[in-house]
Amino acid sequence: MVLFHAPPRPFLSTLLHYNHYHCSRAFFSLSHFTKPFSIANRFFSHSRRSSLPPMNGEGLAAGNSSPEHVTGDWYSVPELRLRDHRFKVPLDHSLGQHSSPKITVFAREVVAVGKEGQKLPYLLYLQGGPGFECQQPTESSGWVQKVCEEFRLILMDQRGTGLSTPLTVSSMSQFKSADELADFLKHFRADNIVNDAEFIRVHLVPDAGPWTILGQSYGGFCAVTYLSFAPQGLKQVLITGGIPPIGGGCTADSVYKAGFEQAIHQNEKYYKRFPQDIKIVQELVNYLAEKEGGGVALPSGGFLTPRGLQTLGLSGLGSSTGFESMHYLFEKVWDPTLVPGAPKRISYNFLSSFETWLNFDTNPLYAVLHESIYCQGSASKWSANSIRTEVEDKFDAIRAVKEGLPVLFTGEMIFPWMFDEIHALKPFKDAAHILAEKRNWPPLYDVQVLNNNKVPVAAAVYYEDLYVNFKLAMETASQIAGIRLWITNEFMHSGLRDGGSKVIDHLLGMLNGRKPLF
Repeated sequence: MVLFHAPPRPFLSTLLHYNHYHCSRAFFSLSHFTKPFSIANRFFSHSRRSSLPPMNGEGLAAGNSSPEHVTGDWYSVPELRLRDHRFKVPLDHSLGQHSSPKITVFAREVVAVGKEGQKLPYLLYLQGGPGFECQQPTESSGWVQKVCEEFRLILMDQRGTGLSTPLTVSSMSQFKSADELADFLKHFRADNIVNDAEFIRVHLVPDAGPWTILGQSYGGFCAVTYLSFAPQGLKQVLITGGIPPIGGGCTADSVYKAGFEQAIHQNEKYYKRFPQDIKIVQELVNYLAEKEGGGVALPSGGFLTPRGLQTLGLSGLGSSTGFESMHYLFEKVWDPTLVPGAPKRISYNFLSSFETWLNFDTNPLYAVLHESIYCQGSASKWSANSIRTEVEDKFDAIRAVKEGLPVLFTGEMIFPWMFDEIHALKPFKDAAHILAEKRNWPPLYDVQVLNNNKVPVAAAVYYEDLYVNFKLAMETASQIAGIRLWITNEFMHSGLRDGGSKVIDHLLGMLNGRKPLF
């Protein structure tokens, strides 16, 4: 068990505390609505009470004395007007608003300039992840511009990310033990993200009316959870590259079996595009394998090994410009020889770029919670690592070099050894192991409800998606009544970023009659 630095005051009050300025603004409490918020009970019918200690009366942890919703002033970026909202929500919705410790969830409201006072329908954007926040708008462009032509856009930082009680390398170090951290992190999956969204909808949308949601990647997983447990809050649903597997137990094994197969295909395409990289990568793997300890130190204090190098595929193999970015990364792998006889060395620029490529230092939650997003009443048991052993003949980097074969990069997989080799993840190794063995995960989907779905749904399904397997997505789509699919290989997983206006226009057209049914 890993011991963490003890904070100067009780760890929960520190982590959940928010700026005192936000505790002085007027608010409308949930009691002002005629129908209380109660969908959380459906999620947690079999959950146990949290073992976390009670919170003291400080900041947002101070019971009923603080506002549940604080609204900021309007401000501007080019062609957009924005304002910030902060909501005090239960950490554990199953305990209710008054019994659970509280966390802050942040949402940014975005409208086109001049539309601040107009009566517009609301659209909630659910970000990909898990563990990533919404990007801050800097101008009106892409899918944001398209959405703001018609909607009042809400960019919600999912709990634990961005400005929503962020779970960072530093903030998570406040927990005294891995058990306490794991017990806290169990509340940060799609079920509670949907609970947070419903809490916000009831407080934000006039008359607590239904809204449209747009789910990208993992945000699409959350959208299907929303359809399962709170369809009354939804007017329509748009999904881009995010239809999840919904089978009972843990679906991670099927996800990673398909994921390794797709990764092989993407590797073949990469090396066909950049055949010169075969020798560069082989040389780099051989260099790492021959160093003492089987790798070299990274600038942050981590350790780069051949298997760590292969994780570049997590980002490089799956987005529209990933191939090019990875190729240009390998262009700067070696230091030049400035002094005759100087030993060959990997460049600092390459090592630094490798670390920033993976984002684990800023978004550790992605790694810690990743496999749990596939679990309902069953443990993942490091599924990706187990499935890799079945295909190790293809993904053994050192063996590939010895046999003169291209070194294959892995896809969207988290392995237990990453918590030894990536510096930012080391403190969370024990908590990650606890979560990997956790069995009593609550349900994320209700297949019967999905079979009888009445909410209009349109989804973009990317045929060569590395992150959300096409076949598995189609299996789930067959279980969602009334869903309309746009199947395309024009875009990869990053379609919303790369062609956002076209993607949004196409999906909305499928729901409003501008696109034919057949």
